[in-house]
Amino acid sequence: MPHFNIDDLDFANILKLSMQDLLKEKAENILREEIKNVLENEPVGEENSRNGYYSRTLDTIYGRIEDLAVPRDRKGDFTTQMFEPYKRRMVAVDELVVQLYQHGVGVRQVGLIMKSLLGEQYSPGTISNITSAVMEDVIEWQNRPLKERYCALFLDALFVKVRRDTVGKEAVYIVLGITPEGHREILGFYVGGVESSNGWQEILLDLRKRGVQEVLVGVFDGLPGLEEAFKSIFPKADVQRCVVHKVRPL
Repeated sequence: MPHFNIDDLDFANILKLSMQDLLKEKAENILREEIKNVLENEPVGEENSRNGYYSRTLDTIYGRIEDLAVPRDRKGDFTTQMFEPYKRRMVAVDELVVQLYQHGVGVRQVGLIMKSLLGEQYSPGTISNITSAVMEDVIEWQNRPLKERYCALFLDALFVKVRRDTVGKEAVYIVLGITPEGHREILGFYVGGVESSNGWQEILLDLRKRGVQEVLVGVFDGLPGLEEAFKSIFPKADVQRCVVHKVRPL
């Protein structure tokens, strides 16, 4: 494992960069499914096809995303419904993508989120087709096997608007892992109402089931009971308190 000092790591910045990377990847996946379904529903006799991508910059609550790949069609008719062409700010898209990939999200909820993302322009059938494709990626991402060893697990929570039968703010638990090679990756999102040590313990158990066996250090704030919960799952790991690390809107 590489030698580095946990104290020297800017976890707030690492988490923001990791969220930017994940948001870019998942937004581009949705864009690809969107244009695919738009082209499949072209009127009979009209020939159109994909024509590469153009890059744009978008601002999110996690910072600026550079070079988002937005697909184009040969006729120049396709305009994504995820965001307005000349606005750099993705209104609500960043929160909605987090909700899409949260642990335990259901098909009905994914459908509601996709409708919020893409608006009212598309037919119910088109929304349903895009939702089905995105749901496959959601399930694969949520259940992917994790590495056996991590130098550090960074635990954080933020509050986002969650659309269920009503709209309200809930805690979204985020787990960031740093691999033995020094790579950073978001291991999962979990929505759990009010942040609690019991909620974190269930999340850590899920990480264990997905393959995480060894952690050198856990980094988190002073939430009562969290250190005990962490040590109950990873008893050999060291623990470091990190006071100022919450993700905040920029």
